[in-house]
Amino acid sequence: MNSLALSELTYRIQEVIGLNFGKPVWIRAEISELRENSGHCYMELVEKSEDSDSVLAKCRATCWASTYRMLKPYFESTTGQALSAGMKVLVAVTVDFHGVYGLNLNVRDIDPVFTVGEMAARRLQILRQLEADGIADMNKQLAIPVPAQRIAIISSPTAAGYDDFQNQLLHNKYGFVFYTKLFPAVMQGEATEASVIGALEQIYAQIDLFDVVVIIRGGGATADLAAFDSYDLALNCTQFPIPVLTGIGHQRDVSILDMVAHTSLKTPTAVAEFLVANLQAAENRMLDVFSDIQYFVRRRLENEHRNMESINFRIKYAIRNNLTQKSFLLQSQKQRLQTSAQLQLMKQRNKIGLLSKNIESHSPAFLLEYGYSITTLNGKRVNSAKQIASGNVIKTYFPDGDVDSKVI
Repeated sequence: MNSLALSELTYRIQEVIGLNFGKPVWIRAEISELRENSGHCYMELVEKSEDSDSVLAKCRATCWASTYRMLKPYFESTTGQALSAGMKVLVAVTVDFHGVYGLNLNVRDIDPVFTVGEMAARRLQILRQLEADGIADMNKQLAIPVPAQRIAIISSPTAAGYDDFQNQLLHNKYGFVFYTKLFPAVMQGEATEASVIGALEQIYAQIDLFDVVVIIRGGGATADLAAFDSYDLALNCTQFPIPVLTGIGHQRDVSILDMVAHTSLKTPTAVAEFLVANLQAAENRMLDVFSDIQYFVRRRLENEHRNMESINFRIKYAIRNNLTQKSFLLQSQKQRLQTSAQLQLMKQRNKIGLLSKNIESHSPAFLLEYGYSITTLNGKRVNSAKQIASGNVIKTYFPDGDVDSKVI
């Protein structure tokens, strides 16, 4: 019986591979694992069945540092994303076989256009699934409450975009007051989807406290946008019971989350400006209504005054012509008109009273009555602890009086 040493067999395999794969070969595969170490990129490439998602083939692949430092920026600038697990790629590889380490593919080139097509197809598939489920536009159909001042924010607490958003609201030129609460979340990387969904669940548990949800992050690499192209995240957003506004911070790209949100704006600052403008429009509508009521009341009073003058004239004329016969009739008619005028005036006073209560419910005095307090420094309202320094004397207003305090 002829036999071969294992090393001889592996040598023959190397010869066969060398003869048949002397030049790079382009292959389509999915990255199932990826890690970087010392500038090198180590991957596991797989091919899956389209029907069952079972693995049909699997092989290790390496992109050495000398090649990877050129391919990586080229791929990211073209696709807008970093190479990552789960991504489908078209790569040129050479085939190596080592007697100890086995088969390995050396990545020599990559076609980013292929991946862009796969990414676009995936996003289109998500959108079609949302439309097929009948939920793609559910959040867009909600009306933004008037006024919208209670804001639930999903963001990283250290993000520059979060500070920009808060500053824009705090220093708005109209002096509007917004009540915000941050629900911290990871806004880039693999943990983004689960983290944002978790924040939405926390907000849902206290949904009656908020008018809208704002999802914001600062600028950054376009590759970070991939985390927001998620079916599950879009599903939670589009079915959320109050409007969701996004300001993810990308000027050119629009994510799936942007597409299903009630309102999508480019930056956190733009979201804040939108909320301020929305409140200003609500205030203008209220002032218009108040002005219309004043105008109606004034016209009604003028008409009633003219009617009364006409009645008085007719009464005098009737008295002159037939004082005894028509005196009672004219008095009765006058009484009915006066009663009608009083009823109309009462209705208008009620309308003005309701409007006044609505205006009062948004005033600082109303907030004091419901357990809030207002703190001022040198006569100006304090909105942040950053405005106060040690040694400052601040005044706090309560429903039943005010207190001066010194900051230690």
